[in-house]
Amino acid sequence: AARGAQAGGRRGWAATELARAFLVPVVVKRRLVKLVVNFLFYFRTDEAEPVGALLLEHCRVTQEEPSGFSISFLEDPERKYHFECCSEEQCQEWMAALRRASYEFMRRSLVFYRNEIQKVTGKDPLEQFGISEEARFQLSGLKA
Repeated sequence: AARGAQAGGRRGWAATELARAFLVPVVVKRRLVKLVVNFLFYFRTDEAEPVGALLLEHCRVTQEEPSGFSISFLEDPERKYHFECCSEEQCQEWMAALRRASYEFMRRSLVFYRNEIQKVTGKDPLEQFGISEEARFQLSGLKA
């Protein structure tokens, strides 16, 4: 059963599996998962410390079945994690939260809202904090 959103991130149970290409058999394990900013931590059901974490950058979240989805990574498409949720609704909530978790998504949102506020007020809302250079919100020479 999912535990829902909680302070410090989103938590829930997930049946996860990791499959690499077609050479390795699929391993399915029940894990407690916790989303904190752009990291998805996973725990054994009886331990407080995480077993590991996935950095949710340059990844793709794909619905696999009504109550299941997968996370794959662009730099290593064979590395794929499958998650099974208790319901289709819970699956949709997790997928949406995971897609919003990347730094790039947050950066784009910040730039969008910054520009919208500037259109309405005529002022850069971040200037008062000493953040007025557009370059601070760019990655790898990409323009906002």
